[in-house]
This record gives sequence, structure tokens and C-alpha cells, in this order.
Amino acid sequence: MSSRWLALPALLLLALPFITLVGVTPWRDFHLAYGDWGSVGVSLGLSGISIPLIVLLGIPLALWLARTTSPMRHWVEIMVLIPLLTPPLALGILLVSVYGPYGTLGGWLTRIGVSLTNNAGAFVMAQVYGALPYFVMSARSAFAGVPPDVEDAAKILGASSWRILTRLTLPLARQGLATGLAIAWVRVIGEFGIVLVFSYFPQGIPVKLYINLQNDGVDSVYSLLWLLLAVTLPFPLWCLINSRRRP
Repeated sequence: MSSRWLALPALLLLALPFITLVGVTPWRDFHLAYGDWGSVGVSLGLSGISIPLIVLLGIPLALWLARTTSPMRHWVEIMVLIPLLTPPLALGILLVSVYGPYGTLGGWLTRIGVSLTNNAGAFVMAQVYGALPYFVMSARSAFAGVPPDVEDAAKILGASSWRILTRLTLPLARQGLATGLAIAWVRVIGEFGIVLVFSYFPQGIPVKLYINLQNDGVDSVYSLLWLLLAVTLPFPLWCLINSRRRP
């Protein structure tokens, strides 16, 4: 039996919800509910802050994990994996316990006039916690695939550490980094569980979808669902396609 026929069941399973979405969408009455455009602005605007933070925080840690021989590496990897494996709702509760107004750190922040509950800062933090571990693990694998002897040769030739990173390591690791960035983007835009507990306001697209579903039923959410897909999918697809192009 040809392998393509063996692959068909999984392909149909994955495609069926999207094929169904085309059929059940009320195209003649396609409209957004009140506040839907605002949720799009929240998700896109605050994700524009979250993604650079994830990259800036994640690349040094991923590079260290890929290059270090320290016995602490395995413990650090575990610390990265724990939030990745923790259910989002549980992680949201943990963030409230730490950063909430009565939390261990949040109480001190409140005393100096800084709040991290139900505001833009809390929303960004929820996105970072939801996506950073995924980016770090993907970036670590990408950096681990860059041969160390190539970097060592560049050092012998007198290249600075910054030049090696920007001209050699990052380009060679671009496919894995693009994969990590694509996953991080999807996690950031689609984060629901952490945001629901830690930063209900401002409302991004996933929380607004939930509210519309609770208030008006499933038929009311298809328009915003299409918009969520339109916002979420192009960037990761672009990342994955461009990462496979030859320099």
C-alpha cells in the first residue's frame, strides 16, 4: 500500500474541522459583535510587545543551554519545562499568587504603585509565561544543531562573539528559530487559560470568543473565529516558509 494512502486518515482528521468551519459559517450574516475589533487590537498590540520580550529573554537562555557543560544545565532545562507542562489555568493561578495584589511579589509592587492584575502589563506577562518555554526549547535545539567547531574556527580567525552570533550562529540556526518563533506567536495570540485567570481585562480575541460563546451561543462566534485564524496563521506560516529558503 502506498504511503500516501496511509497518511490520508491523519490528514482528513486534521482538515475536517476547517472544512466544517467553511460550511457552518453564516456567510450571509457575517459580522462581528460589539467589542470584537477591540479584542483584535488588544491581541495584536500587546503581542507586539510580548514577542520581542520572548526573543530577547529566550535567545540567551537557549544559547546557554545549547553550549554549556555545566551540571546545572539539566536542572535549568527542568525549570523551563515545568511551566511548559503546567496546565494554563494552574499557571494563571500561580501568577496571581506571585504578582497579584496580595501575592508574594505583587504586594510589594502594589505598595510602590505598580499593579499587575487585569491590565496591559498583566496581559503581556501572561503571554510571555505562556510562550517563552516553547521558544526556549525550540531555540535550544536550533543552537545545538550548529557545529561548535564552526564557531571555534571563527574565533581563531579573530571574529568577536557578537559577530559570530549575528553572522554565523543565528543564520545557521534560522530554521529552528523560525519554528520557535512561529510556535511562540501562536501561543501568544491564542493564550486563554493564563489570561482568563490573571488578566481578564483587557480582553484579547480568545477571551472575547469565550464571552460571545457564553452569551450568544456557538453561531455567534464564527466571524471572530475566522478573524482569529486570519490573525494567527499568516505570520507562523511566513516564518516556516522563509526559514526553508536558501540564503
